[in-house]
Amino acid sequence: MRVLVVTAVPAEAEAVAAGAPGLEVTAAGVGPAAAAAATARELTAAALGGRPYGLVVSAGIGGGFLPAAPVGSLAVSDAIVAADLGAETADGFVRVTDLGFGTVRHEPPAALVRDLAAATGARTGAVLTVSTVTGSAARATELAARHPGALIEAMEGFGVAEAAAAQGVAAVEIRAVSNPVGPRDRSAWRIGDALAALTDGFGKAAPVLESWNPYDH
Repeated sequence: MRVLVVTAVPAEAEAVAAGAPGLEVTAAGVGPAAAAAATARELTAAALGGRPYGLVVSAGIGGGFLPAAPVGSLAVSDAIVAADLGAETADGFVRVTDLGFGTVRHEPPAALVRDLAAATGARTGAVLTVSTVTGSAARATELAARHPGALIEAMEGFGVAEAAAAQGVAAVEIRAVSNPVGPRDRSAWRIGDALAALTDGFGKAAPVLESWNPYDH
């Protein structure tokens, strides 16, 4: 089975490839729209070429909600959630699904999540997709309250999952934590450590990803 890994930037793609050179990796650009467009393009080209992908992985680094996801840790999504897709109202945020449209959540295959966590030692929980990175303690608290159990904030996973779902392909997200979610403090960023954790994690995850068969689950 072919596995497609989608990252935002080349540094993330290089980190994945260093740990799992057998996987096919593409850097799609930043944000859910770029991620969705690139994923749809790659899936369509593979299907038309007669060699379809059976699994898509959104991968990279992101912010971690403390204390659940400390800097340097690895997380595997048990849910990929569009955290800010909706509307602001006088009563607070309303999800787009509560407005009667679309979806805000994709759930990867539970067996795959379990096997990846066992192989890598990663934490499992929701990975939130946002279009604006959190920059304040108040926003971090609001997101954590709205999404109990969330581990990571990133910008591409939901776009990847939407494109995969449209073509009937399973998707999962694997992220390493580079900084705490909250006030933007560059001195607290550990991008190198997070990329190293991503490389190590994919080295351990690759056998699970490459052997996973969607028809067995």
